[in-house]
Amino acid sequence: MTMITINFDKSPDGLVPAIVQDAVSGTVLMLAYVNREALEQTVRTGHAHYWSRSRKKLWKKGETSGHVQLVQEVRIDCDADTILYLVEQRGGAACHEGYQSCFYRRLEGDDLHIIGERIFDPESVYQK
Repeated sequence: MTMITINFDKSPDGLVPAIVQDAVSGTVLMLAYVNREALEQTVRTGHAHYWSRSRKKLWKKGETSGHVQLVQEVRIDCDADTILYLVEQRGGAACHEGYQSCFYRRLEGDDLHIIGERIFDPESVYQK
């Protein structure tokens, strides 16, 4: 894989979105952002790496929680500005709120309803 095929320059901050999907079930687990370094680390190690826009640093998914993502396949969209990671989600939860998927709420009219089951309590995992 050549990093030249991904258009990191399309965004002023050099980030492209990465959609993360369970490789077996097809469940969309999360959306995060990657820069060139994050993608290179992912390809090199097989573990999903992302760029934290809030912390302004590279992070390996699961480095705190232990809920790592083993990347089975990386796909690039037709415009070369979005990445899809097909992953094996270890530990059952991709979401920092403790759910399998970050998309654990459904909009019904004006209300949000929780449709996912919480797998872990974030207060017991993350130190503030």
